[in-house]
Amino acid sequence: MSAGGASGRRESGGQTSARRIPRPRADALRNRERIVAAAREMFVEHGPDVPLDEIARRAGVGNATLYRHFPDRAALILDVVVAVLDRVSRQAEAATAEEADPFAAVRRFVHTAADERIGALCPMLSGAFDTAHPDLDAGRERLEAAVQSLVERAQSAGRMRGDVAVGDLMVALSQLTRPLPGTACPNMDRFVHRHLQLFVDGLEAPARSELPGVAATLADLRSTS
Repeated sequence: MSAGGASGRRESGGQTSARRIPRPRADALRNRERIVAAAREMFVEHGPDVPLDEIARRAGVGNATLYRHFPDRAALILDVVVAVLDRVSRQAEAATAEEADPFAAVRRFVHTAADERIGALCPMLSGAFDTAHPDLDAGRERLEAAVQSLVERAQSAGRMRGDVAVGDLMVALSQLTRPLPGTACPNMDRFVHRHLQLFVDGLEAPARSELPGVAATLADLRSTS
């Protein structure tokens, strides 16, 4: 080893210089994940204005730990929304890759996305929330691409009616999985999947009726968001 190489890692007096960027400790990462998971549950159950100390209590951490990771409510909401979009995108991608029947992939995605309570995100995307944040844009784009692939595959195979678009699927999924005011999600579970299955049955080809109006596209959703 050259003397120059050794000196590049030593300070005067023979002490090793600290040049590495510190990585988050494993316990810090676990705490962050627990906070995000607890926040998602409580936002779904009580809305985005639930007290942050209640979220910290459910996560099993102190208030100081929560604020160390998330300086304000908006930062926490952003992380929750991005985490949900990521999970739902992965579910759509997995359904496409693993289901031989394209319509079975659509059905599987709708029900797994319902378990994520994706409709509960809508009330969070208001007020001072930064809806143009790069992480949020990236999450939306990934989800839209994954669902677009699901729909196009099912329609190309003649398994899904052709007069619906991705926007129709996302609007219905959002509406049917949004908690009703004053109700807790556990009490809704027995109804959500039942009503979603009625919706999914209506998507299957051949169509049994003519839909009024025009299909909702992703561009339509963006223009009203």
